[in-house]
Amino acid sequence: MASALFALELGASAFTVGLLMSLFALLPMLLSVSAGRLVDRVGPRLPLAAGLGALACAAALPFLLPHLATLYVSSTLVGTAFMVVHIAMNSVFGAHGSPEQRAVSFSWLALAFSFSGSLAPLIAGYAIVELGHAAAFAVLGLFPLLGLGLLALRRRPLPRPERSPRGRRTGIVDLLRVPALRRTLVVSALLAMGWDLYAFVMPLYGARLGLAATSIGLIMSTFGAATLVVRLAMPVLVKRIDPWAVIAAGLGVAGAAYLLFPLVASAPPLMALSFILGLGLGCAQPVIMSVLYEASPPGRQGEAVGVRTLMLNASHTFIPLASGAISAALGMAPMFVVLAAGLLAGGWLASRHVRRA
Repeated sequence: MASALFALELGASAFTVGLLMSLFALLPMLLSVSAGRLVDRVGPRLPLAAGLGALACAAALPFLLPHLATLYVSSTLVGTAFMVVHIAMNSVFGAHGSPEQRAVSFSWLALAFSFSGSLAPLIAGYAIVELGHAAAFAVLGLFPLLGLGLLALRRRPLPRPERSPRGRRTGIVDLLRVPALRRTLVVSALLAMGWDLYAFVMPLYGARLGLAATSIGLIMSTFGAATLVVRLAMPVLVKRIDPWAVIAAGLGVAGAAYLLFPLVASAPPLMALSFILGLGLGCAQPVIMSVLYEASPPGRQGEAVGVRTLMLNASHTFIPLASGAISAALGMAPMFVVLAAGLLAGGWLASRHVRRA
């Protein structure tokens, strides 16, 4: 949100904002599998510390050099650093506790991300209004530093999966031959497309409607609040409902919400739709991570998360470019329709798996 609004403030076009957003995914697309293998090999602590430190440095760059070219560098570094943090944290939470507790563990991780999604847009929006776009990045850079400090205070080893036996590891193609893992990766890619592109779609749509940064931040915080609300219930739901049924329902709700976005043009209905979208995507994401971890071969969970990240970032690299071009030429409605179609397709695939189960 902060990068998109700062770029617009600096005179960037919709296509340029799309290019900027795609840079968040460029290096993660190329390096995610290697990062996953690194986490499997050395454990999560060192990659996590390096990722948090790099996040803080990358966030500080637009504050020190407030130019559009700096945003290109910052976006690339932020995306790469967060990719490492994301893979390492999924490794930690997947290895924590027994297999029966895994879905609950991922629900707690997702709950933490929901707190971030609720607070960060509000903090960014008010920091932009009160301090300016450049200074807002300095404020945001404090949070990964706090995480790095908390990690340094923990002396005990972080949980990690069992190591893969020597000589057994092969390539990505071998992972994709596992039917359950392949199916999970496809649905996961569609889910994350709807989740991550919200950060590109909403600032651009809100700016086109003439909404203030605080209003856009409030709308996006409503999305985060919805994910928080639904994830508070997830530790109970995952014990009672088939995970693929949760995934199918969540993607269906999210797809329907995206279809309605082009029909509204003011903050209150956008807040309502963002809340509905957050409910759908928020309940599906932690479940898909649990299913992915279960479907991964022993000792290759980090690599499987890396393959998922590669697939997601490949789409996130090119879809914002295409979305920026489409919105510049045809407006925002076609972009919402494409997102809705992808999510509804994912819900249909998930529902087929529920019926087979």
